[in-house]
Amino acid sequence: MQPDPAARPTLLVAASTFPAEPGDGTPGFVLDLATALSDEYRIVVVAPMTKGARKHQRIGDVEVRRYTYFPSRWQDLADGAIVDNLRAKRARWVQVPFFFGAMATALGRERRRSRPDVALLHWIIPQGAVGRLVLGDLPRVVTTLGGDLYALRNPVLQAVKRAVIRNASSVTCMSTDMASELGKLGARPDQVHVVPMGVDLAPITAAVARESRVPGRVLFVGRLVEKKGAVVLLDALDRMAERPAEVVVVGDGPLRGALERRAGDGVTFLGARGKDDLASEYARASIALYPSVPAANGDRDGLPVALLEAMSAGCAIVASAVPGIVDVIRDGENGLLVPPGDAAALAAAVDRLLADPDLAERLGRAAAVTAAAHTVDAVADRYRGLLTAALRG
Repeated sequence: MQPDPAARPTLLVAASTFPAEPGDGTPGFVLDLATALSDEYRIVVVAPMTKGARKHQRIGDVEVRRYTYFPSRWQDLADGAIVDNLRAKRARWVQVPFFFGAMATALGRERRRSRPDVALLHWIIPQGAVGRLVLGDLPRVVTTLGGDLYALRNPVLQAVKRAVIRNASSVTCMSTDMASELGKLGARPDQVHVVPMGVDLAPITAAVARESRVPGRVLFVGRLVEKKGAVVLLDALDRMAERPAEVVVVGDGPLRGALERRAGDGVTFLGARGKDDLASEYARASIALYPSVPAANGDRDGLPVALLEAMSAGCAIVASAVPGIVDVIRDGENGLLVPPGDAAALAAAVDRLLADPDLAERLGRAAAVTAAAHTVDAVADRYRGLLTAALRG
């Protein structure tokens, strides 16, 4: 029996990536986690306005309040990944101070309105930094997802990160390498917890039951930015012994136009897809590629949720041997690992799987077993423990 909402503690969640509607193609990991936690907490999410979003809404048991930060005609800083948006269009830097100011106002207003008992702040910068300024002594758990930790390395921002970490009850991250980076910023070992974002299994399980896997269908899922390595995929296609039957790219981002021109007719670009459509893509794919590379600005992946989703669907995985990914993929056991940026090695790995469907099936089955430890429910259990500890001081 679910507790009386009035008796549940209130959890304030802040994030800069949040769907306008469930399944709209925006990464939904914050919403998934908030929904899973809503059995024990009254949840209020504070997020920036994005295209098609409403100022105030309820998504299931999750209350969402969004703030505007710039005239709507130009307001696009938070439509996707902020760091990548700034790189793609330098004029967006004008929006940054207004974004921070609007977030501070919104978080302060929500603290007074809903009187939360604890906060969960996704990203050290900006949410963790703004929360430290306006949330007072409210206990908080801070989550870093990669870009805020690996990039933004000038001395001032490094000092901001240290202050946010020092003030947090605990800090979660996606990989053991990220835990090491947090240690360099002064985080205590007992303060840092490796807790990747979880996979919503329901749509994937349903898709696997209704769809048929297509032999030779190769899938790439990820935002079309430098660190995801889509350029490496296109280079690898030219080096493969035989072109795959189908190559499908799911995702959007500032590099999409250049990638489509480079790919020609041999690759299908679907853009961003909602949960159900994306689950169908996983279920139809025989091979899923994650050729992550370090970006020029230092940004890199933690542990992509899309990788865990493809593993859950039983795809054979070929991925870069980079921190985060190597925490879950063991070469030859539940996937194949290749050096980051090595298009020839990526091509050879795909050739190997296309030539040996039995190997691809075996690796896919093992990947699904590994991914079972990273469901939304399993991840939510970890966060419940951290939030309870924060509440107890």
